[in-house]
Amino acid sequence: MSAAPVIIGGGPAGLTAAYELDKLGSGSTVLEADQQVGGLSRTVHYEGYRFDIGGHRFFSKVPLINELWHEILGDEFLLRPRVSRIFYDGKFFDYPLKPLNALRNLGPIEAVRVALSYARSQVAPEGDERSFEAWVTNRFGSRLYEIFFKTYTEKVWGMPCSEISADWAAQRIKNLSLLEAVRAAWLGTGSDGDGEVITTLIERFHYPRLGPGMMWDRCEAILAERGVPTLRGHRVESIRHERGKVVAVVARDADGARVEIPASHCISSMPVRELVAALDPAPPEEVRRAAAGLRYRDYLTAVLILRQADVFHDNWIYIHSPEVKLGRIQNYKNWSPEMVPDAGKTSLGLEYFLWEHDEEWDWPDERLIELGTRECERIGLVDARDVEDGTVVRMRKAYPIYDHAYLDHLQTIRGFLAGIDNLQLVGRNGQHRYNNQDHSMLTAVYAARNLALGEQYDIWSVNVEEEYHEDCSCPLLDCGWVVPWPVAREAGHVPDAVEAEILRALAPLDSVALGAAVGIVAAVGLWVATAVLLVQGGEVVGPTLGLLGQFLIGYSVTWTGALIGAVEAGGLGFLGGYGAAALRNAGIRLFVERVRRRARAKVESDVLDQV
Repeated sequence: MSAAPVIIGGGPAGLTAAYELDKLGSGSTVLEADQQVGGLSRTVHYEGYRFDIGGHRFFSKVPLINELWHEILGDEFLLRPRVSRIFYDGKFFDYPLKPLNALRNLGPIEAVRVALSYARSQVAPEGDERSFEAWVTNRFGSRLYEIFFKTYTEKVWGMPCSEISADWAAQRIKNLSLLEAVRAAWLGTGSDGDGEVITTLIERFHYPRLGPGMMWDRCEAILAERGVPTLRGHRVESIRHERGKVVAVVARDADGARVEIPASHCISSMPVRELVAALDPAPPEEVRRAAAGLRYRDYLTAVLILRQADVFHDNWIYIHSPEVKLGRIQNYKNWSPEMVPDAGKTSLGLEYFLWEHDEEWDWPDERLIELGTRECERIGLVDARDVEDGTVVRMRKAYPIYDHAYLDHLQTIRGFLAGIDNLQLVGRNGQHRYNNQDHSMLTAVYAARNLALGEQYDIWSVNVEEEYHEDCSCPLLDCGWVVPWPVAREAGHVPDAVEAEILRALAPLDSVALGAAVGIVAAVGLWVATAVLLVQGGEVVGPTLGLLGQFLIGYSVTWTGALIGAVEAGGLGFLGGYGAAALRNAGIRLFVERVRRRARAKVESDVLDQV
């Protein structure tokens, strides 16, 4: 068998790489460990019902990816209204925010606490912004963080928010702040103040008629018609490399038979931890330790099928109440009516975020369905008597963990893999990066064009978690998407040149100097004005100027009064000038901090929506 590109993984990244290679005239072989393609974007079937693994909205700022979606799936997309809420403290909050609903549910006292905590975060933000907790608190205030971020985020990630790296927040909460959310709530817009669309606030989205798996089943079928095979049930066992090149990929098929495929190149979307373990010969111990240090969060959906036509109108509901383990509920019928075979029934997906070693992971399906039914009853969404059936879908390694050590581990691994020049890593697990589907696809397009055209696209520049510059020079992106890259390692700091420009344009004032200047002018001015009147003389000397005696103790239109008034005017002038300069300088500092934050957040999507 002659060597050709081998693609590991039949999810959005792997299949997109194969599709793009085929368009560029290069064949490939796709290896998928599971019996179904699509990865997290698959659609699971059960008794005629279809289930999405987590809810996948088809919206992207990348024109190329929007074109690819429609090129593959044609007119099979539905345009769906986005309806979602947050359940917290026994109440349902519209999400995105609707002011009257939020105020009614929070109550006036809590609303004031939210406003005050937000004001405090803007005046005195956390200095060390390495954690998710500090990052969100600085943008939303501590009270809103505790209500709407802390509990849900800790359910999803299974760790305190203080231990989650701010890199994840900076990557996922793009452009959204409390002010933008409130502004959108009042004005009914999904754009920020600069007109950029905030993913969190999009009110409509595209969705395949039969769920997201429809896209990848169609893509696999197109590839098969063009002679590009997808080998399902083939789990990669080893990746053989010699003299800095991958030469073969070895897999086990569903029957346990060993399959060795010669490889001219390798594009991998398998989890980085597994990739490193599969390398043959094995990398140095330091690299293997780094790979073993990468962690993943697992996920399962307990599906309830109800004898009820309408349960609630939302696409999904976030469950922020700590008294239940449930994290989010999907109403598949509201994503597409064709996800449910009987219009008189409803299927709900109850999402639980777990570690694979948690006891619930190994519970039998019946027990998990019972747990989900009980928790939905407790919330008040479901009557257990309406539940007629159910099933459970488990997904390992659904979410790469952004702890404080993950970047160091990745740098070690990438340093070693840079020595294997025909191996490229793509996708969410392939890069250990919490990519959306469109980001994963874009990494695959980069990889395919690097391979087939000899281009030099930086795959790791897609959806990076640092601060960004923006550039429209990439031929793939026609200025509808920008290619970001890091500009500063230190959290919360923009390049010195930018800050220097700001400070040159709005130079801070010397408070003492301004106070002294104003004080001297006030003192001399009053003394001269009084002296002029005294020299002029007359029967009544300066009655109008004498009114200053109401404010300056001891001042009168006399030589003695002039001296006393000059001293007092000088003191008051100094305080006024000093205070004015101090307030102006404080305003400049706040402005500089705002610029820093906007530099960090310029290409930053929302915590809740993107889980």
